[in-house]
Amino acid sequence: MPRERTLFVCRECGYESAKWMGQCPSCKQWNTLEEVETPKISKSRSGKTVVRKIDEGRILPLKEIRNSSTYRIDTKIEELNRVLGGGIVPGSVVLAGGEPGIGKSTLFLQMADNIAKEEDVLYISGEESAEQVAMRFERLGLTSDLRFMAENQLEDILSAAETVRPKVMIVDSIQTIFDSDIESAAGSVSQVRECAARLARYAKSSEVAVIIIGHVTKEGNIAGPRILEHLVDTVLYFEGENQSAFRILRAVKNRFGSTNEIGVFDMKATGMEEVTNPSQILLSTRQRDMPGSCIYCAVEGTRPVLLEVEALVSESSFGTPRRMTSGVDYNRVNLIVAVLEKRIGLKLYNQDIYVNIGGGMRIWDSALDLAIAASIVSSFRNKPLRQGIVLAGEIGLTGEVRHVSQIEKRIAEAARMGMEAIILPKSNYSAGIKDIEQIPIKTLHDALGNIF
Repeated sequence: MPRERTLFVCRECGYESAKWMGQCPSCKQWNTLEEVETPKISKSRSGKTVVRKIDEGRILPLKEIRNSSTYRIDTKIEELNRVLGGGIVPGSVVLAGGEPGIGKSTLFLQMADNIAKEEDVLYISGEESAEQVAMRFERLGLTSDLRFMAENQLEDILSAAETVRPKVMIVDSIQTIFDSDIESAAGSVSQVRECAARLARYAKSSEVAVIIIGHVTKEGNIAGPRILEHLVDTVLYFEGENQSAFRILRAVKNRFGSTNEIGVFDMKATGMEEVTNPSQILLSTRQRDMPGSCIYCAVEGTRPVLLEVEALVSESSFGTPRRMTSGVDYNRVNLIVAVLEKRIGLKLYNQDIYVNIGGGMRIWDSALDLAIAASIVSSFRNKPLRQGIVLAGEIGLTGEVRHVSQIEKRIAEAARMGMEAIILPKSNYSAGIKDIEQIPIKTLHDALGNIF
C-alpha cells in the first residue's frame, strides 16, 4: 500500500516539520505551520520501491546538447531588458514581488502591451475584474490586442493558455490561484507550491514564458514557501518607498543573466517611465553647500550611479544616543562611527546619528564607507564638503582606506557628470586618466584633510 506521512510547512519561510508547533523554529512567527499533502510512495508486495524503465535515448552527453535559448523576447523596455539579461527567454518562469502599490501590475501590463503588438500575450488576473484592468489599460494609454482573462482556477487558466497559445503569459498573482484537486484555500502553502510547480511544468513543456507576480510578507520576502523561488528561473524584487517616485527593479536570481543589474523607473500617472540617466535624476534635488551631504559613485551590475549620502548628527537628549539608517547597513555605520571616535578623535558617544541614501536606493557596497564617514564628520563639524568631489573607499578598523573594485567605471561616471575630483584609495590611482583629478589617500585622516 502507498505510504503517507503528515508534514507541516511554515507559510512564511517554508520550514518543514513532522509535527505541528505553535511557533516556527526558523522565522519565529506564530501559527504559521500548515498541514500539507505529501506524495504517496508506491511499493511492490516485497516492500521495494517500484521503479519504471526509461528510454535510454533521453540520456545524452552534455557536450552534445546545443544551447537553443539565444532568442529572447524583447519587452521594448530597456530597463527591464537589462535586469532580465537581454529580454524574456521562451519557456522561462519569472517571479516578481514587491510591496502593494509599488507598480508591479502597472509595469507588466505595459510590458504585455508592448509584446502584444507583435506576439500573442495572455494576461491572467486573479485579483482584479476585467473592468478594473481595462480602466488601468485605458489610463496608461495602451492600444494593443492584449488577451485578458479574470480567473482563479488553475485548470481553466491552463486550458485558456492551450487555446490561445501565447508567447508570454502573466499571472497576477500566484496567491489568488487555486488547484481544485487540493482542499486547502488559495494562498496556502500547498496551493502556492502546487500551482507554481504546474505553471513551471507548463512553461517548460510548451515554450511559453510565464511571469508570476507574487505578494510579499511584512519582512519584504515573497509570500509562500521558499521552494517557490527555487522553482522559477528568475526572481525580481521591486524596491522603493511608496511616497517616493523612484522604483528600483533588482534581480536576486537569474539563470539567464547577471543578478547584479538594476532597472530604475519613475512612477508617474501615465505609468512606469524608464530612467536612463539615474545619476542626474538622483542628484537633481541635492542642495549645494549643505553640511552632512556628499556624493558617492555606486556600481550596480554594469551601471555606475552617482548617489547622495546624507548624515545628520545632533546632540542626544537621552542617555543612550540613537543610531538610525536608511538604505545602508546599520552595523556598518556603527563600525565607521567607532573608527571615527578611536582614530580621528571625534566625540560621538553622546550624538544621535542618522544616515540616509537619497532616492530610496539600498547600497551594501563596502566602498561606501568613506562617503558615510565624510558625511558624518561634515554634519558633526557643521562644515560642507568641498564642491565637485566624489568619494569611494573601504575603511579598515585601523583607519586605513582599502582598495575598491571597478574604479574605472566610477571615475568615468564622475567625469561624465561634471565632477571636479574623486577621492580614492592610493592603490586605485591610475596615472593615465586625465578627465578628472584623482586624489589618492592612504588613511581616513588623509581623506578628511582633502575633503574640507
